[in-house]
Amino acid sequence: MPLNSGYVYRERVPTWARGLTVLAYLTRAHGHSDEAAWRSRLEAGEVRLDGATAHGSEELRPGQRLDWHRPPWEEEAVPLEFGVVHEDRAILAVAKPSGLPTLPGGGFLKGTLLTQVQKRWPEARPLHRLGRGTSGLVLFALTGAAAATLAQAWRADEIEKVYRALGTGHPDWEERALTTPIGPVPHPRLGTVYAASMAGKPSLSVARVLERRPEATLFEVDLHTGRPHQIRIHLAAAGHPLVGDPLYAPGGLPREDDPGLPGDLGYLLHAERLTLTHPVTGERLTLRAEPPAALRRAGE
Repeated sequence: MPLNSGYVYRERVPTWARGLTVLAYLTRAHGHSDEAAWRSRLEAGEVRLDGATAHGSEELRPGQRLDWHRPPWEEEAVPLEFGVVHEDRAILAVAKPSGLPTLPGGGFLKGTLLTQVQKRWPEARPLHRLGRGTSGLVLFALTGAAAATLAQAWRADEIEKVYRALGTGHPDWEERALTTPIGPVPHPRLGTVYAASMAGKPSLSVARVLERRPEATLFEVDLHTGRPHQIRIHLAAAGHPLVGDPLYAPGGLPREDDPGLPGDLGYLLHAERLTLTHPVTGERLTLRAEPPAALRRAGE
């Protein structure tokens, strides 16, 4: 991809950073880059503290504004094509390919589903997001009124969300409610990542066996809460991490030996169906994105 236009990452200094230098805080809070990388950015004048160029030795106070003016960079190549599943004056549903980030972040700015969708529908607002490696339905609102109505329905669990996933091994059950709480846990490269945590937030998925294969199981999963990476974590916590998942091990925690990042690819997860009440007509509407071949049952 050609260079993008660069981006300004903005944040407020948290309470725990009181007294730290700018360099020490950036290194500790943003572990994706080491101290040498942050020192180089400071020397290049890319970091500003309350609007003034920071040198790295300044001591921080909670509430100060810290900005990193990241210069333009060449993004990793991603699949940019998506399918239109439904379009009317109020809502848009598209089928996202695996490998395409939904929103900017993690090194992606132009190579995202949001950027591609807004080229055709500048007013489109995403109502949820899928992980980069997850394929399937993403719902957008095309008006402010539709966005407000559907956001409320999403929070109230009035929109039915059904996924397909390929997990390792074979469960001794046909259907199970998965309720492992999800919250931040330590990660050697990111500092923290969402995973199974007894101190986390309540979470609910309902998994059903669709097909048993020689070394894997095809699951259908109803998603009732929207925690980050919920299905990946819940199936891993149940002893059936997704085939090819580079991050989550059995038990729902990051792998002990060099765990991957949340955006790394390799797993098979697909947002297959959304059932919702149309925000204008009141009609009950079911939308479906055809699963990839690896997530279809024999004969489908």
